[in-house]
Amino acid sequence: MILAAGRGERMRPLTDTCPKPLLAAGGKPLIVWHIERLATAGITELVINHAHLGAMIEAALGDGRRLGVTIHYSPEGSALETAGGIARALPLLGDAPFLVINGDVFCDADFAPLARAAAGLRADGPLAHLLLVPNPPHHPDGDFGLHADGHIRDDGSGTRLTFAGVGAYHPALFAGVDPDRPAKLAPLLRTAMSDGRVRGTRFDGRWVDVGTPARLRELDQALRTGTPD
Repeated sequence: MILAAGRGERMRPLTDTCPKPLLAAGGKPLIVWHIERLATAGITELVINHAHLGAMIEAALGDGRRLGVTIHYSPEGSALETAGGIARALPLLGDAPFLVINGDVFCDADFAPLARAAAGLRADGPLAHLLLVPNPPHHPDGDFGLHADGHIRDDGSGTRLTFAGVGAYHPALFAGVDPDRPAKLAPLLRTAMSDGRVRGTRFDGRWVDVGTPARLRELDQALRTGTPD
């Protein structure tokens, strides 16, 4: 699932007329970079949620055939936040674990290892596997602590890193989430972390939280010129 329902307030005025995942960097929309990497990893059944200017996303991507994937859409009248949007899309996602990627980040990770990690998630065991990255300058304190055994905690222990907005989840994580009401993901993850049911991997490749026009311009320049991290 690619999350594409956000309004992108910090990206205005760009997002007044274009949904954030369709903003281009390196000559193609942010969301297309994700779709191509997913296809390369053999992940070709996709769900994309949308709210703000969602019709533009459907018009741009269609059924996904030209990108080598099949896309199903989960429209939201108004954005349901991350957990709410995933809960709304569960009938499309099915009963098996699945990957979720924020549509407004750039990440050149190979998604195949994350798909393999997803296969190890269980309703009575690990519920999530997150990709964590070194803390960027705009988020120096990070989000969660990664331990040597792969467990992620939020109790001040481990190596403090930033959640990349890329993860694998078991549907059971969203049990009880109302699919018609906004709900955030972080509280669900923290509860699961306290029970030792969240694992993760550190990623040291190129990752950008494309949260401002300045970061979008920097990413665009780097991709066009082949500038390394």
